[in-house]
Amino acid sequence: MTSFAKQEAFFPGQASIDSYGNGGFRFADMSHRGSILILPSGIYGWPVSSMDELRVDAFARVFAEAEQVEFLLLGSGTDMIRPSAEIREAFRNHGVGLEFMSTGAAARTYNILLSEKRAVAAALIAVDSAR
Repeated sequence: MTSFAKQEAFFPGQASIDSYGNGGFRFADMSHRGSILILPSGIYGWPVSSMDELRVDAFARVFAEAEQVEFLLLGSGTDMIRPSAEIREAFRNHGVGLEFMSTGAAARTYNILLSEKRAVAAALIAVDSAR
């Protein structure tokens, strides 16, 4: 299995999430330690480790691809945590729907919607153990 460095993390295109936990994710015969951002253009390392540090600018890449994204699934860690009003408003202003849930639920939902060929993106905060 291949692994890639957090600062250079990029996988071209979308792939289903094979597993999550232990602080990272497995997808496309690769593993990544840390959070990830999945967009139509690829899967990127995402420098967010908790909802406490989440700011609007963490979604700049999402907003740059807004025309290709119907909605984003936000995996907020082990628990479902509502993002700030500022973040929710930024998504409304860019015409991108925002659904928030635990990381595990978001990963599973993303896989289903990807298989249905929906215009979905995901921002998944890494968790230590899968539930």
